[in-house]
Amino acid sequence: MSSQETDARAQLHIAIVGAGITGINLALGLQARNVSFTIYERSPAIREIGAGIGFSPNAERAMGLVNPEVLTAFRRVANPNGEDFFQWVDGYETNELIFKLYVGRNGFQGGLRSTFLEEWAKLIPAAACQFSKHLDAITEEDGSPHRFRLHFKDGTTATADAVIGCDGIRSRVRQLLLADVSSSADHFQLPAAAHPSYTRGFCFRTLAPMERAIATIGATKALTRFMYNGHDAHLITYPVANNTLLNILAVIEDANPVWPYQHSQGRHTAPGRKEEAVDAFAKWSDTARGIVSLFPEERMDKWGIFDMAEHPAPQYHRGGVCVAGDAAHATGPHLGAGGGMGIEDALVLAALLEGVHKRVGQNGGGGRKAALVERALEVYNEVRYERTQDVVQSTRKACDLFHWKDPEVRRSPEKFGKDITARFDKVWNYDLEGMVEGALAKLDEGEKMRL
Repeated sequence: MSSQETDARAQLHIAIVGAGITGINLALGLQARNVSFTIYERSPAIREIGAGIGFSPNAERAMGLVNPEVLTAFRRVANPNGEDFFQWVDGYETNELIFKLYVGRNGFQGGLRSTFLEEWAKLIPAAACQFSKHLDAITEEDGSPHRFRLHFKDGTTATADAVIGCDGIRSRVRQLLLADVSSSADHFQLPAAAHPSYTRGFCFRTLAPMERAIATIGATKALTRFMYNGHDAHLITYPVANNTLLNILAVIEDANPVWPYQHSQGRHTAPGRKEEAVDAFAKWSDTARGIVSLFPEERMDKWGIFDMAEHPAPQYHRGGVCVAGDAAHATGPHLGAGGGMGIEDALVLAALLEGVHKRVGQNGGGGRKAALVERALEVYNEVRYERTQDVVQSTRKACDLFHWKDPEVRRSPEKFGKDITARFDKVWNYDLEGMVEGALAKLDEGEKMRL
């Protein structure tokens, strides 16, 4: 074997499928740790919908641990807070404040998804990203320097030592990971967990010019974050784009338990009308109706809210393939935790794969590299599964609180505040450093058992 072939076997290379929040953060985590990677993105460029997103305190801490440049870039473009609180209002009856929760100084800042992704993407070399790569299949290649071959719908292939699916809620990697491999490649038997479930809720979202928003609901309501609770629906508003736009999210319960557009269009969006939102909030307070009036008159997209609460993936890995972020544990937006969970996943994966990289470099590649990769992804599953599944379930329960499912809680600011504070506290105040240390210790334990 030539020295070049030996180097190829020793070099760890990771395929990241998907260039969303999780995939980009994983790439930057690997980059900071000198682990080789390539991102494969199905779109022709890094792009995101022009919707707003907020990042919880744990997400910001995770950014700094993934790669300090990630946090610096985030803060460079994040929208400043009007007030450092979450504020819930009775949007249905009284228009009065129910509860406010301190998020920390300059905490839980947000902005446009596209702005964050574009800023982070500037930190990644262009050669490390391949676009218009729609994954079709993954096969194993025994005896090859790279164990896995990725097959794309354009007929091209690529190889890697591990495949990390960061390809979102409709993840192809999740389907391949959970498929019955005894079935034919053309007719995979997919379990329910291969697809997300409809939560019987949909949303409308828009970005309203701030000048118009202030004229409609006033500067206080427009320039900081507010949530409006009520019967079977809620509204969330917060400023983005350096206070030039108001991000509006209207969540509405659906009497239909089935998303009628899923199979016919294969998408989670459908044509919608402003009248649907107007009708849903017709009996609400004047402020709530004013917010809804800011939706555009032309046709709007209606977004079905899907998650993996009903049919969770039984595990996030198989061999040298795993899923992360929404591909592993898609959740609704109601705790603002989905993006942060993906960044936490990226942190653990980057740390573990760095551990593999160091061990392979010290002791050579071959079969040992494959075993180390498999152990690293097994550990990732062990340290991430319970926390992320808990967030998925808690998010659904938070939505029930916002929609006044429990009449005693919704009439009691004290009970509401206690419940919602506990849910956010469990997400925000998490020992990330301890999580990483524990994961690396498990990797070491696995090594000792092999020796």
